[in-house]
Amino acid sequence: MGKKKSAGIKESDSRILWAPWRSDYVTHASKPGKCIFCGNNSHVVFRGKYSFVMLNRYPYNAGHLMVAPYRHVADLAKLLPAESREMFSLTKKSMNVLKKMLHPQGFNLGMNIGSIAGAGYAGHLHVHIVPRWAGDTNFMPVISKTKVISESLKKTEKQLSRLFKE
Repeated sequence: MGKKKSAGIKESDSRILWAPWRSDYVTHASKPGKCIFCGNNSHVVFRGKYSFVMLNRYPYNAGHLMVAPYRHVADLAKLLPAESREMFSLTKKSMNVLKKMLHPQGFNLGMNIGSIAGAGYAGHLHVHIVPRWAGDTNFMPVISKTKVISESLKKTEKQLSRLFKE
């Protein structure tokens, strides 16, 4: 039997889904700090002239991407026309790359503008691109508030970076 854990839960208990890589999210995601989009090279899969595409470090689904301008801007109306065009173009390109790589049956696209609307980084707008499949909404998020991601970010990043170059 596994080691005894607090509240009578054992490591071998089948009610536990071990995901130690998520500890980063628990300990760092809610702490104030620098903007994840400004000067970030982490999980960037494509760079355009005015904006870039990066993997979401805490994805809703495998292949969850974000498109953000390089310029730190919070208001959609303050984007320059060239930034707007490129962000939309990269959103379309991202969807095509994800279709080629992961074969999703649909997508959720969204922007949370302002902290009251749920933006985790309200000062730097970005577009979320979440691939979806029939049946990808299972009991895990509802019952245990846990999302299962089937592939590591590094592996996904490597594949996406290659496909964006094609």
